[in-house]
Amino acid sequence: MKVLVTGVRGQLGFDVVNELRKRGHEAVGVDVEEMDITDKEAVSRVMEAVQPHAVIHCAAWTAVDAAEDNAEKVRLVNAVGTEHLARECKKLGCKMMYISTDYVFDGQGSVPWESDCKDFRPLNVYGQTKLEGELAVAANLENYFIVRIAWVFGKNGNNFVKTMLKLGKTHDSLRVVSDQIGTPTYTFDLARLLVDMIETEKYGYYHATNEGGYISWYDFAAEIFKQAGYSTETIPVTTAEYGLSKAKRPLNSRLEKSKLVAMGFRPLPDWRDALKRYLAEIEY
Repeated sequence: MKVLVTGVRGQLGFDVVNELRKRGHEAVGVDVEEMDITDKEAVSRVMEAVQPHAVIHCAAWTAVDAAEDNAEKVRLVNAVGTEHLARECKKLGCKMMYISTDYVFDGQGSVPWESDCKDFRPLNVYGQTKLEGELAVAANLENYFIVRIAWVFGKNGNNFVKTMLKLGKTHDSLRVVSDQIGTPTYTFDLARLLVDMIETEKYGYYHATNEGGYISWYDFAAEIFKQAGYSTETIPVTTAEYGLSKAKRPLNSRLEKSKLVAMGFRPLPDWRDALKRYLAEIEY
């Protein structure tokens, strides 16, 4: 199978291309230099040349706070660019996988969000534009996967784990938010699942994070320092106490993932195990 992967220089796109090639698929990885998804003609030109059987769309504007001051630029990438891809997939008759986020929900309450929940109320520009991308895919295609993820960390790029390791070297203690609850997602593990999915026709909405229960960013930071052997003390604070963020963050990022098993997919491993394997892969 020939698969076009957008965002190949990002955390997830990088791992998806490696996983596809590992399984003998022909993976064509592109980033903004090879195909600017905001340029309709560029998307058409590249897609026509590649003639993929499937597209895994990992490219996105993910800088959540910066998005608040750049709404139109963010919309061009996350919504308009996604629609360009969806329309081209329709024209070529290929399936599409769109990587989305828990930020399409309002993050209220404590009940995990179901994968087929349509109670969308994003709190910020990033969440709103990712939702618009979801709607563009669903409006233009029948053969699509929409996979929502959260708290992503991978080898290729910046993330919370790398930030904590860097700060932990120079700080005796760190204040970390304890009232935002979710589960981390290791891109290496996620890439395996996404390729499992794209090899099928089990289309629809899915949620995918590592297993191991729901935790706070504070819990995650404490485990990072523990596994890395750092003595850095973690101090729990509320989102309100922490301040600083320009964009409003969801408190409830719990994603219900039982649909994966129901549809015959193998869930991701425990996040603690994922973190252990990740720390063995990177330098810190």
